[in-house]
Amino acid sequence: MRLKDVIPSTSPIAFPGLFGDRQFTASNKALDIGHGVYWYGIFIAAGLLLGLWFCTKQARRFRLREDDITDGTLWAMPMGILGARLYYIVFYLDLYRAADGSLDFGRMLRIWDGGLAIYGGIIAAFLTAYIVSHVKGFPYLAAMDDAVMGVLIGQMIGRWGNFMNREAFGSVTDVPWRMRLWASTGEAYDVHPTFLYESLWNLVGFLLIWLVLTKRRRFDGQNLLFYLFWYGLGRTWIEGLREDSLHLFDLTLFGAPVRVSQALSAVLAVGSAAALTLRLRRARR
Repeated sequence: MRLKDVIPSTSPIAFPGLFGDRQFTASNKALDIGHGVYWYGIFIAAGLLLGLWFCTKQARRFRLREDDITDGTLWAMPMGILGARLYYIVFYLDLYRAADGSLDFGRMLRIWDGGLAIYGGIIAAFLTAYIVSHVKGFPYLAAMDDAVMGVLIGQMIGRWGNFMNREAFGSVTDVPWRMRLWASTGEAYDVHPTFLYESLWNLVGFLLIWLVLTKRRRFDGQNLLFYLFWYGLGRTWIEGLREDSLHLFDLTLFGAPVRVSQALSAVLAVGSAAALTLRLRRARR
């Protein structure tokens, strides 16, 4: 049994080590209209819009026009959401099967029920931006150096949608900042608030790129490589705490299932660190 399967999206939330018995009981829906307007979607939209605004204001520092950022984003946003959904479906395909074993395409389309994987979104968005940059004629790597700050803003804010959904939490723990959730049976579980870990990790990464690296940027793609290293390093650690990680089918390593995002994050962190080191050495020469 995994905790994600027994914790309802309406569970109270408490931080007993920090705030005692105080509970947060807000609904995961902001408005109960139609299928509902979920806080998850509101946080993601707010993160994307704030990230877009910030990147357009920084565009000139990267030899870009504001229209270059806007055009790239208008294409990358929907493709990123599509990529995030497809990535999730591929690794959780059994969730989208009907009783007879056939695929339930209607359930696949119900994105409001949850099910987005950030790596799928990042891959799709970056590939889309690459195509748009060639069509529009602006420098791709310079645009990515600007865009990764917006991506970090979006990820930093979007993770709070997981908090409202009572999802993306970690394993059982007794650390002072533990988060308490209640199962539908009434049993309480204290878990790692991994959504918070990642939100804070992304905040630090954003500040490093904005306030330090951008001022000392020596080549196009430097911010991008640092982002891939920083995010990959953080996810390698955080994914190891997650209770609901996507697994690489039935593959195991040392008797434990291989977590897709953790393996990908480790490879990403090592590869980008090596590439960043080599490019900085060349820039010095």
